[in-house]
Amino acid sequence: MKTKLLTLMGIMALAATALVAMAKNPMVGGQEMFPTKNIVENAVNSADHTTLVAAVKAAGLVETLESAGPFTVFAPTNAAFSKLPAGAVDNLLKPENLATLKKVLTYHVVAGRWSAADLKRKIKEGNGSFEFSTVEGGKLWATLHMGKHIC
Repeated sequence: MKTKLLTLMGIMALAATALVAMAKNPMVGGQEMFPTKNIVENAVNSADHTTLVAAVKAAGLVETLESAGPFTVFAPTNAAFSKLPAGAVDNLLKPENLATLKKVLTYHVVAGRWSAADLKRKIKEGNGSFEFSTVEGGKLWATLHMGKHIC
């Protein structure tokens, strides 16, 4: 489950990052994203990230993601969350699963500001793969597979 979710989120994050690189102020979830706003301020306006915003709030991570950072979030969309087994999201949002929810969410956050161009360069330098350390202490990989970037 975790691998499928990571793959989906990586693909979506890379696609979103590519859009960011092409636009002056990128559009995400039908709303303009502003460099003067933090991650949370931008995410709450995206119709595609309502589940993520609810999870971030439930996990008590709003303050963390509003801090100076910089952070890059490989942000799952509502569509990615919908691909999880039935009840998985609701289960994670239960108060008794707060620690697990925090761990899952912070697994998708890396320190620094990473653009699509940065990722492409690092993947090229790494002969097709680049490894990130997440703020949770885990590892994420961005790879080039059959001409497509996968995180």
